[in-house]
Amino acid sequence: MKPLTLAIVLALGSALAAPAALADRPAQAQRDPGARHGPRAETGISLDEAVNRAERKYRARVIRAETREANGHRVHVLRLLSEDGRVWTVKIDAASGAEY
Repeated sequence: MKPLTLAIVLALGSALAAPAALADRPAQAQRDPGARHGPRAETGISLDEAVNRAERKYRARVIRAETREANGHRVHVLRLLSEDGRVWTVKIDAASGAEY
């Protein structure tokens, strides 16, 4: 096969394969590729966003992260570890992104 023909065939194959690969991904991942830990709250922030914000704000590493739900209210609960060994918990409202 000639190099030009081969390049065209490969380009067409890649273009046709991309939509099929996207179809296998969940709808949420297509809208928000960074949301690894479940869907984003309708008007709030995902667990990944909460982790990223906390790590930047406190210059610490999140060592545990989970989303809890009580009475229809979602809260991201993060455990942080600072460079000097201090460990503490931060709670972030999933709907508003506010820390409390």
